[in-house]
Amino acid sequence: MSSGYSSWEESESEEFFFTARTSFFRSCPAKAKPSLQDVQKEREAHNYLTKEAIKEKVQTYNSDVTDKLKMTLHSSGVYTGFIKVQMELCRPITVRAPVNPGKHVNNNSETAFSLPNGYTNTLHISSTNTVREVIEALLKKFMVADNPAKFALYKRCHKEDQVYMCKLSEIEHPLYLRLVAGPRTDMLSFVLREHETGEFLWEAFSVPELQNFLRILDKEEDEQLQILQRRYAAYKDKLEEALGGVWKPG
Repeated sequence: MSSGYSSWEESESEEFFFTARTSFFRSCPAKAKPSLQDVQKEREAHNYLTKEAIKEKVQTYNSDVTDKLKMTLHSSGVYTGFIKVQMELCRPITVRAPVNPGKHVNNNSETAFSLPNGYTNTLHISSTNTVREVIEALLKKFMVADNPAKFALYKRCHKEDQVYMCKLSEIEHPLYLRLVAGPRTDMLSFVLREHETGEFLWEAFSVPELQNFLRILDKEEDEQLQILQRRYAAYKDKLEEALGGVWKPG
């Protein structure tokens, strides 16, 4: 898959944890309990701006843009623009096979696919689009068959020389957060992850998904076995060569 963007115009509890590095059994970041002050700051940031303030913010935002991904303010007060979402998925996703009208294809064909960690996708959205809609748009673009409820959108913020992650509510508006923070992704960026539960909820997966996971595990097990066999075969050859040089029968 190549990087690009999708156009999709106009169509309170939070979870914080410090960032950490996330194959199939990759460990997920540990959670850190937020202070009451941090939670209050996040709630205050959700107070929406007036129409005039939004107009001023859009003008300031566009003057600071360096990658030509500017925002457009419409007469209705709705504005459109771009957000970049980094994909940090611990588990493979189930992808549907593309439908080719000219050929007879099994539309139920699905396969497990591990998306490269850190892959970034750019979406063109509206200020009216919610977090839930953004997640659905991302999954639709990648033809992901998994239930959107398995995923969550996080924002990565830099404050006081620290980086932390905040899980966004499904009814929040990512483009508004982008507008308020400005275009710099080093100050605010969006990340798509699975819901953090501390363990794998296998009952949430369908039988085809579980079968795909087993196939992936079998493949990884065979690869690791071949590596071990080659390693010990090389060690055996070197050991026999060393023994042959110091000991001869008779």
